[in-house]
Amino acid sequence: MSMKPENLAQQVDETVKNSGNPPLDQWNPALSGDMDLRISRDGQWIFKGEPLAREAIVRLFSTILRREQDGEYYLVTPAEKWRIKVEDAPLLAHSLQVVGEGDRQVISLTTNMGETLEIGQHHSLEVGVYPDSDEPRPIVTVRHGIEARVVTAAYYELAEHVVERNEDGQPVLGVFSHGIFYKIGQGG
Repeated sequence: MSMKPENLAQQVDETVKNSGNPPLDQWNPALSGDMDLRISRDGQWIFKGEPLAREAIVRLFSTILRREQDGEYYLVTPAEKWRIKVEDAPLLAHSLQVVGEGDRQVISLTTNMGETLEIGQHHSLEVGVYPDSDEPRPIVTVRHGIEARVVTAAYYELAEHVVERNEDGQPVLGVFSHGIFYKIGQGG
């Protein structure tokens, strides 16, 4: 099989046929090689130096993308596995919505692939920092080791819902979603 995006898309489309997200945890083919595909920090999927023009292929590829224990990203089908490069998080999260209040609120974000993620047990929020800087790196787990980076505008909206609480006698800043407290920083 060729590593052309159209061929991979057709193979996945024929396998899945409207059954939701592909069962990546059941697909374990040998490595087919490295594909000249890169996901830039701003969320663009670039194949051989050119942005992938077909949004449908990009959305489909986002469903067959996984990050394995070696830290590498792969596009996986039942018969093929292609390693790709990701500059930061492969997806972006925006359009923050909050329903409810306090520790009963539910926070959701929408990815650049159109998927809505409710922060909670299956989609946790973590705020780290980029290496070599103090710039925050807020991410939400998606599935199969994939993360969505919370874009700056959504992060500022999230900050409007921050509360302070004590943990081990220290003030901690964070947000609640689905009854879980997600630490964002130190208080005080």
